[in-house]
Amino acid sequence: MSLLKYFGKRLLQMIPVVLGAITITFLLSRLTDYNPAVAYMPQSFTSEQLYAMEEALGLHDPLIVQYFIFLGQVFAGDWGNSLQIAEGMPVWDLIWLKFPRTMEITIFAIIFSSIIGIKTGVISAKHRNKVKDTVVRGVALIGVSIPVFWLGILMQFFLSYQLGEISAFSFPTFGYKSAWYLDPPLITGFRTIDSLMSGNLLLFFDYLYHLFLPVLALTMITIAGITRQARSSMLEVLEQDYIRTARAKGCKEKDVINKHALKNALIPTITVIGLNVGGLLGGAVLTETTFDLDGMGVLLITAIRRFDFSVIYACVFVISIVFVVVNLLMDLIYSYLDPRIRY
Repeated sequence: MSLLKYFGKRLLQMIPVVLGAITITFLLSRLTDYNPAVAYMPQSFTSEQLYAMEEALGLHDPLIVQYFIFLGQVFAGDWGNSLQIAEGMPVWDLIWLKFPRTMEITIFAIIFSSIIGIKTGVISAKHRNKVKDTVVRGVALIGVSIPVFWLGILMQFFLSYQLGEISAFSFPTFGYKSAWYLDPPLITGFRTIDSLMSGNLLLFFDYLYHLFLPVLALTMITIAGITRQARSSMLEVLEQDYIRTARAKGCKEKDVINKHALKNALIPTITVIGLNVGGLLGGAVLTETTFDLDGMGVLLITAIRRFDFSVIYACVFVISIVFVVVNLLMDLIYSYLDPRIRY
């Protein structure tokens, strides 16, 4: 199968995944006691006015009819306006503002956690059952056991409050920038990139300063799973015959690891990294709430609390799209790491 045909096949497979996510969200929204028509009404209204609005929104139609009307709006790109959060602001404009902020900390976290996690996993495998291996496994076990929001709170306490008590330096606990800086022009939506493109280096470093703790929290949680998988994969590869042959030929252990074992050990690890992107997007909801970063995680929580269904649908749609696209990219990395894989 050619790569182009494979892309087409995977894109078709993406449709039921995304469709399933928004369908479940739609059905759950209809199980709530909240009446969506209320969001369109003035502060004072009569029951007749409310009934007329329900008719206009199609809320009296059978559920299956409402569902297909909803799907038609989804495929037409008509997500409506946010009536509870942004006072009539188009939902896509709101997503465009918030989504890059969430992806910013997610991208930083997945890059750092992948590099550090693979490195520590390899070190652990090289020193199997020794002190370094025991320490790495212990820390990784703790890492997978701690909720990300709790780790964030601990970091706020020790690296902000306590560090500020004993030194003149501490990390900020809330917000994404200092109050005296103005937001850069909205170009890409990524605050660090926009600040660089606008030539404001001070604002760029201020963004990095405020992103340090939330990115560190997400990175530490994600490192644990990647480290465990990298260690397990490396140990399995090191037992293969071609590794014994390389050692028998006199290859240095460093070359055995880096040139022969690492590439094959990365193949199952890539799967974990891809799945972690979805976990990071979920963890970003808690992290943004903990650090008040005002990204899509906070937006989704606010939309759920205020029953802003249009925003909820759009958030779920975007997150599901990101998840399936990342897994498609993981397949491409597979083909690079393992030449036997052909599409």
